[in-house]
Amino acid sequence: MTTIFLDTSALLRRYVAAPQRLLVIDAMERADHWVAASISRTETLLALQQLALSPAHLTELWASVRGEWDAFWEIPVDRRAMNAAVELGGRYGLSTVDALQLACASRVPRPALFCTFERQQIPAAAALDFEVVSPWA
Repeated sequence: MTTIFLDTSALLRRYVAAPQRLLVIDAMERADHWVAASISRTETLLALQQLALSPAHLTELWASVRGEWDAFWEIPVDRRAMNAAVELGGRYGLSTVDALQLACASRVPRPALFCTFERQQIPAAAALDFEVVSPWA
């Protein structure tokens, strides 16, 4: 059974035409379980506002995200995640959001995949024993 954690950068590529989009789609199709941090839904919906070509396109994009979100195991950004984010952020020099993504991902049972397009997350994800799915992995 394969589990994949997707950060916001990976989720965005699922919903919009962008370089390496097929990398995300293929990895998700091979996975049995999709996992994301609760903050990723908000980040993705907000980012799509900037990427949509028209109000109708935005409505379509949001419907796609919302339609699939129930298929995700959602990991909350709670006190446990915030405490872990401080440790990970300090150890790997990560921004708050990147550290929160990895802190949430750290709850996923291994073996698991971690899909990201944020280079700075890759060393931490590898250290957390994830198989990294990224153009730079």
